[in-house]
Amino acid sequence: MAIIKYKNVKISAISACVPKNINRNADLGYLIPEEEIEKIINTIGIREKRFADDDVCSSDLCFKAAEKLLGDNNVERDSIDALIFLSQTPDYHQPATAPNLQHRLGLSESTLAFDVNLACSGYVYGLSIAYSFASQEGINKVLFLTGETMSKTISPKDKVAFPLFGDAGTATLIEKAENEVSYFSLNSDGSGANVLIMPYGGYRNPSNVEGFKEQKDKDGNIRTGEHLKMEGMDVFNFGIRVVPRDIKRILNFSEKLIDDVDLVIYHQANKFMTDFFTKKLKLSTDKTPYSLERFGNTSSASIPLTIVSEMFEEGNYSKRNNVIMAGFGAGLSWGTALLDLSKCKISELIEY
Repeated sequence: MAIIKYKNVKISAISACVPKNINRNADLGYLIPEEEIEKIINTIGIREKRFADDDVCSSDLCFKAAEKLLGDNNVERDSIDALIFLSQTPDYHQPATAPNLQHRLGLSESTLAFDVNLACSGYVYGLSIAYSFASQEGINKVLFLTGETMSKTISPKDKVAFPLFGDAGTATLIEKAENEVSYFSLNSDGSGANVLIMPYGGYRNPSNVEGFKEQKDKDGNIRTGEHLKMEGMDVFNFGIRVVPRDIKRILNFSEKLIDDVDLVIYHQANKFMTDFFTKKLKLSTDKTPYSLERFGNTSSASIPLTIVSEMFEEGNYSKRNNVIMAGFGAGLSWGTALLDLSKCKISELIEY
């Protein structure tokens, strides 16, 4: 239950890339009764998502975002000391994707590079790892890439998951900076591992004929064992239980009040859930930007995608000194960060 405090490290830049292909929830009449579609869209807050082409991976979206970030901020490639790639949809089981991204981006061979496997809490976890490296002597700049192609993991016959998930890739630059203080709370509860799970395709249950069979559940959802299975109500109850409490805990530790908070950027799970968090925290909805109407739940990429898509334009959420980020999801795991984005340069969203 420890809270980590970092000094003299900041996020200096963020960029994001989404696929051009739009998948609209209004077109799900084959899966959901037509008279229920608009009600579901209004409840979850997701009108459309972006789906990557079959030959486009998370790494490709992150590569484009990284190129945008490096170019917009005139970052010399030899100045990057570490590259972290966080995703649950990497290029391969083996090898790790990060060294390939180091090569594709033309970074130095002295760049340390590794993968992290986490889902919706991943951006907060990955940031903490990046902050830890940037706090060390010999490491000045860390390039943190997180992206997902969730569309490749869900069944188009699953009315629980298919309306929710989309694809995106993001890049975040973390570096040393004086007079910066940030706080991170990172947590896990593996007893809920089955709440969000892809049962087959790993090494516990390797790919086999049984895993590829379509199965219909009691609610009529059809999936194979290699599709993501989500217990929606269990996820909701988990979020309600842990997210507001963790936000209050980090505020208490940092000796700040909820009124001191300029923005709360939630993982974009669904609007009904996160609006409930906001109400429970007695926070103004004016302080909670959303991107999920246009991009859906992009898992670990959703927090930085929200920053880029909603905060790029000058004047949008211009007060950014005390920003809370809250990620939560598969694992089960959750993380909360309190940091300053006032000096962060945000690139314009790009499509691929």
